[in-house]
Amino acid sequence: MSFFASEDERRSVSSVSRVVLDASALLALLNAESGSQAVAERLSEAAVSAVNLSEVVAKLSERGIPESEIRSALDGLGLEIIAFDETMAYRAGLLRRATRSVGLSLGDRACLALALQLEAPAFTTDPSWKTLRIGVKVRAIR
Repeated sequence: MSFFASEDERRSVSSVSRVVLDASALLALLNAESGSQAVAERLSEAAVSAVNLSEVVAKLSERGIPESEIRSALDGLGLEIIAFDETMAYRAGLLRRATRSVGLSLGDRACLALALQLEAPAFTTDPSWKTLRIGVKVRAIR
């Protein structure tokens, strides 16, 4: 299996999305942290993996924010949420070997797998991603 998406896979995802957000980038935006402006500027073009959305929901829930407020905040962003299907599962799993040296989690690899599929840059707060040579342009927002 190739890391790269076939033409059919790319067509199956909206062509409107031009950037992919890691959970850390989305949390930076929601918390108005350093780097949030870079995310805000591309928000209308942003997609996020359902895996990364789950990470954000978990972090907000851990802070005691009620589900209704979490949904309201996230729904209001207008993000394109992309399902983590079998193809994405294989792609993320196959990225393990190439990303192990920087200790990326499944969520990190889900973000990168989606960026590969969309042929879009991945936005993150983790500068170590920039050392990866996997065919994804990485934008470390801080």
